[in-house]
Amino acid sequence: MTIYALHENPAWFPPFAAAFDAAGLDYEEWLLTTGSIDLDAAPPDGVYWNRLSASSHTRDHPYAKDYTRAVLDWLEAHGRRVVNGRSVVEMEVSKVRQLTALRSLGIDVPRTVAVIGKNDLLTLATSIATPFITKHNQGGKGLGVRRFDDHATFEDYVMSEEFEKPVDGITLLQEYVQAKEPFITRVETVGYEYVYAITADTERGGFKLCPADACEVDEFGQPTAAESLFALRDGFADPIIDRFLGFARKHKLEVAGFEFIEAADGRILTYDVNTNTNYNPDVEQIAPKSGPAEIARYLQRVESETYAIARAPSF
Repeated sequence: MTIYALHENPAWFPPFAAAFDAAGLDYEEWLLTTGSIDLDAAPPDGVYWNRLSASSHTRDHPYAKDYTRAVLDWLEAHGRRVVNGRSVVEMEVSKVRQLTALRSLGIDVPRTVAVIGKNDLLTLATSIATPFITKHNQGGKGLGVRRFDDHATFEDYVMSEEFEKPVDGITLLQEYVQAKEPFITRVETVGYEYVYAITADTERGGFKLCPADACEVDEFGQPTAAESLFALRDGFADPIIDRFLGFARKHKLEVAGFEFIEAADGRILTYDVNTNTNYNPDVEQIAPKSGPAEIARYLQRVESETYAIARAPSF
């Protein structure tokens, strides 16, 4: 049975291809950039792994989100097994959905106001104490993330040509969280199991903390020689892990990464849920488990279960 990897960014796929080859998986890449769907035809038999990225529009793939929605609607209508299925798309592309879902399970999140359009930004910003940050609702790669220490500077930004218009028209105004230490933590999960945790250096990396090897490039697209921003958080054990696993199970996030910050005031605040997770190569070299290898193992298990169901006699 074939594993179909649905994605739109070939630059992020080599680590997974290597893991799939090592595991002996039969797989094909399905790029969600152009194509067609014959609604009168059935999809190929197989297991499908959805890797839509919320930042796809920044790579000149403005329709990847809606193409993915259409493909997954078609697949699931025909009963195909999709890892990170149709409902997960909505979690990936909306921080509003992420934050409200986290809060509903009692997981603390930063104070946030979602503003539709631009007209009310200045008025609503006064309800957020300074300093505060902005970010895009459909984010990834630190899209639209800026810190403002006063409302006058924010007004200048909103009224300037530098203002970054979010792709879905929703800007988030969010409290700036002063970290106890200058890093954030990202917890990686696969198949509702904990893989490992990493830290990302916010002192050097700021708000742009994509862990993929392909993200660590300079302004000319060449690999940087600087020390990695990411490190394994060895031996990390905290009740927040089980809460993330429960969240993943409730929302069918079979592959996910959860980002949180430990605030100076003692709060643990989760601010991002990633469902098209990538893994840092430096961390992978020393981690007790490999993220791509765990995904390969999980897809192999799903493939076996799906094949067994397909072969089971019907009465």
